[in-house]
Amino acid sequence: MGRLHALPARPSGSAFAPAHLGPVAVRNRLIRAGTGESMADAAGRIGDDYVALHAALAAGGVGLSFTGHMFVHPRGRYGELQAGIDSDDAIAGLRRVTDAVHHRGGRIFAQIAHAGSQSMMFDSEALAPSQVDNVMTGRHVRAAHDDEIREVITAFGQAARRAMEAGFDGVHLHGANGYLISQFRSPLTNRRQDDWGGDQQRRDRFPLEVIRAVREQIPTDKGLTMKVGLADLVDQDGGLAVGESVLGVAGFVAAGLDGVEVSSNLMSDYVSASIREYIAVTRKRALEDLLLHRLHKPPEPEGYFLPFADAVGGAVDTNVIVVGGLRTAETIDAVISARRADFVSMARPFIREPDLALRLADGGQVGAACVSCNICLMHDEHHPLKCWRTPRANLLEHARYRLAGGFAGKGSGRKPSAEGAAD
Repeated sequence: MGRLHALPARPSGSAFAPAHLGPVAVRNRLIRAGTGESMADAAGRIGDDYVALHAALAAGGVGLSFTGHMFVHPRGRYGELQAGIDSDDAIAGLRRVTDAVHHRGGRIFAQIAHAGSQSMMFDSEALAPSQVDNVMTGRHVRAAHDDEIREVITAFGQAARRAMEAGFDGVHLHGANGYLISQFRSPLTNRRQDDWGGDQQRRDRFPLEVIRAVREQIPTDKGLTMKVGLADLVDQDGGLAVGESVLGVAGFVAAGLDGVEVSSNLMSDYVSASIREYIAVTRKRALEDLLLHRLHKPPEPEGYFLPFADAVGGAVDTNVIVVGGLRTAETIDAVISARRADFVSMARPFIREPDLALRLADGGQVGAACVSCNICLMHDEHHPLKCWRTPRANLLEHARYRLAGGFAGKGSGRKPSAEGAAD
C-alpha cells in the first residue's frame, strides 16, 4: 500500500490534518462522497476510465473516497451504467482501482447498495418491503417475501467479501436517498406487520441484519461506514422523523459501524431533498460565471444537512460525516473545529476539481469552483461522469431538461441518481 503523501501542515483540529476513521488512517478529513460514475458495461464491470477517475482523486489529495454505489444483486441495480459488485467477476477490475488509489497515497471504501423499487432497470422485477408505488420512478411493486429479504442480506455480505478481496480499505453502506434500506426504514414504504416491519424497531431490522452480515466479512483493520437517511423529505405526513431515526442509528453503530454519513431518507424530488442548486453562489459569482438567473437571488447556504449531523453527534458516539453543500475552506474548517462533524464529504465539487483538496489545503483557493448547477445530474446514467458546465450549457441544458420534466422525480422513468451527486 502506498504511503500517505503529506499535505501542507495544518493544526490538528483542521479539516486538512491527518485523522483516523475507525481503524483507517487518512491524510485529511475530506471525503469524496459516493458519486455514480456511469462508467460500467452491461455486466456492471468497470474499465480504464473508472480507474483513471479514482486515481485522479487520490492524486488530488482527498483523504478518502467512497465509490459510487455498486449494486450487490442484479435486482438491486439502479441503472445500465452502474458498476456492480454482485459477482466474483468484478474483483479483478476493482483491484485495479484500489491499486491505483493506494499507489497515490489515497484510501478508498466500496459503497454498496440495493436500489429496491428505485431501480431504473425496468426489465427486471424490483424489490420492495411493501406494495407501495415508488414516487420517484412510478414503479408498481409487490411486497418482498422473507426468503427474498434474506437473499439480499446475504448479497450485501458477499459484496463486502469481494470488496475486501479487491483491496478496499473499507465498506460504505448506502442507506439513504430512497434506496432499499431507506424503504425498509420508512413507515411510508414499509407497511409490513411481521418481523420486518410494524414499528420502528422492526423496520430497522433489515439494515441491522445487513450491517451484521457485512461486518462479519470485514477484518478489524478495515472500516465500515454507512450513509443514513435521517428523515423522509417528502410531501406526505407520517414519514421517518429525526428523533426515532437517531435511535436506530445508535443501534447501527452498536452493530459495528465506524462512522455515519447523514443525508435524506425518502424524497419527493431530488433538488429540494438532496441536491440543492447554486450553493454559496453570490451575486458577484453569478455575474462572473454568467449565471444571469441568479443575479437577483440570494445564495443557497452551505451545509444543509448540518442539523442532521448535530442530531447524530449529540446522541451517538461515532464519527459523523456531513454531506450537503459544503463549498468553502472557511466553512469546512469551522465545521470540523466546532466538532459539528468529524469528516466532510463532497460530491459535485470533486467532479469539477479532482484536486480540490490540494487547492484548499495550501490556502491558494478559498472555495470550490463548482456552482452546483446540476448539469452533471442531467447526464447521470446517460454519459460517463464529468463536469459539463459552461455558460452556454447552463442556459441550454437547464431549459431542455426542465421542459422535459427533469428533477421532478415523479414517474418519468429517467431521473438521475440521488446518490450520483448527493451534495
